[in-house]
Amino acid sequence: MSYPKKKDRLFERYIRYLEVERNASPRTVAAYRHALEKFQHFAGDQPSWNGCTAQQFRAFLLECMKSGMARSYVRLTFAALRSFYKYLVEREGFRDNPLREVQLPKMEKKLPVVLSVVQVDELLTVPKKTERQNQAPAWAAARDVAMMELFYSSGLRLSELAALNVADVDTFSETVRVIGKGRKERMVPVGELALKAIQQYRFEAGVQSGPLFISKLRKRLSSRSIWLMLKKHLSETSIQLRVSPHKLRHSFATHLLDNGADLRSVQTLLGHANLSTTQIYTHVTTERLKKAYDKAHPRA
Repeated sequence: MSYPKKKDRLFERYIRYLEVERNASPRTVAAYRHALEKFQHFAGDQPSWNGCTAQQFRAFLLECMKSGMARSYVRLTFAALRSFYKYLVEREGFRDNPLREVQLPKMEKKLPVVLSVVQVDELLTVPKKTERQNQAPAWAAARDVAMMELFYSSGLRLSELAALNVADVDTFSETVRVIGKGRKERMVPVGELALKAIQQYRFEAGVQSGPLFISKLRKRLSSRSIWLMLKKHLSETSIQLRVSPHKLRHSFATHLLDNGADLRSVQTLLGHANLSTTQIYTHVTTERLKKAYDKAHPRA
């Protein structure tokens, strides 16, 4: 939903600051813009940023909670507002930051849902068994296998996978060059099965350069198209879980930890800025161990 807005110098300068100086991703800029517009709408379209009070933001917080907004989205909304006011204090000469006095609800701790190794194997073999649709190119199955193999092999984000170019995959070093959040570059290992799947797909589709994963029109596949592809193949399996592309990333991290990888290495592979973000996967691993213990131990 887009909210009506008038010309707001401070607002627009902040957005430009995010784009140019902070080098924020388009997705982050869009999310922060939407959050600020949402508060503008609540406050009457054109708030006096220098006159906003902590009480106003508490009222806005209450409105967000009453509307049923997820706590994670509430926190994202206020992260945008706090970032904006930090900018106003540091760059625009504001004396006070009223958001310092606003306490946010704690995040609900939900453990990521992950696929078992057997379920991952089933999902990755489905495209080869599925009958090709009339409008689909002959190489569609090879492409879908390559995408899912790479997804699970390297733990990429959906946006990172969609943005890959042929030149980003190095078969000699067995790595993929990824541009993550904040335009940060990282090199991630790629497994042998994923590399073979990519080579097979490129051979069948005749992909030599440019975008790695393409549509039947030979244009870069969008994130949404990849999501729909995964959803389609999932419906052809026996897996009774709601699986998003991010679930393959969750599964990648959890399976690494299950098999002895250290937390710092997994943090680097996932491209997490903070170790605390990666630590959620240790809870998943612990829960899985507990279930295995309860199932297997005679005195559990």
